[in-house]
Amino acid sequence: MKIVNNSSSPVPKDHFRGNDKKPIEIYMFIDPLCPECWALEPILKKLKIEYGRYFSIKHVLSGRLANLNLSKKKNYENIAQVWEKTGSRSGMSCDGTLWLENPIDNPYIVSIAIKAAELQGRRAGLRFFRKIQEMLFLEKQNPSNLEVLKKCADHSGLDVEEFMKDIHSDSAAKAFQCDLKITSEMDVNEIPTLVFFNENIEDEGIKITGSYPYEVYVQILEEMLSESPEKSPPPPLEAFLKFFKLVASKEIAVVYNMSISQIEREMKKLLLKQVVEQIPAKYGTFWRYIDE
Repeated sequence: MKIVNNSSSPVPKDHFRGNDKKPIEIYMFIDPLCPECWALEPILKKLKIEYGRYFSIKHVLSGRLANLNLSKKKNYENIAQVWEKTGSRSGMSCDGTLWLENPIDNPYIVSIAIKAAELQGRRAGLRFFRKIQEMLFLEKQNPSNLEVLKKCADHSGLDVEEFMKDIHSDSAAKAFQCDLKITSEMDVNEIPTLVFFNENIEDEGIKITGSYPYEVYVQILEEMLSESPEKSPPPPLEAFLKFFKLVASKEIAVVYNMSISQIEREMKKLLLKQVVEQIPAKYGTFWRYIDE
């Protein structure tokens, strides 16, 4: 964990601009191909549900994996091993055999596609990013393929025709370059990295590189707020499933403070009621909400 002084890591001019101003803003540096970003999803969901009223998140694409030389077979084998270890450890399944069977030869286009999706709105961009992760880590589909990107856009509720135009636009490319500039200015060299800022841009920010236990993130919020944050309870389980559509047992377990075995029992009840369907995964279990 590092303390970052804003004078050496300048915040963009739009810092805290907008109607949904909250006392804390988190810059989250991510990469669509990063298994550790995927593994952080349970903690992020819990943090948003319990303390979301106190912070907003700005997602920044770091471009770290897009710049890797992925042409060598040895690199593919190393990445595959990292995916397997992350999936096994975290319960957020990552099937590393993708890199041996259908390797991603153009990571750059994936980041550009996410920026193209964001041109249809921040929420649209987040839905698209999650769908990319699901396609990649669960279904072993190569997101550098334009047809896969088109499918992700469709499943995310985007205007697909507009999205396909925007992928090749200057706007998406410039947006990605802006993210790379922020990454450089804030001296971010690893992903995931979260940088917490309060309302006073003269104050220090707190940079966290990597993944930490949930309590660490809560402690940082407490330190940066002038008040003791009030924790919100999680929604009813079915409402949670309906909102997120597809979630891992690990995500549910973290949010509801239950063991995996307890969650599996609850989910099997919903399975019998045909509220959800079980999604096979190499590590852990995933569940998809069945829309009426």
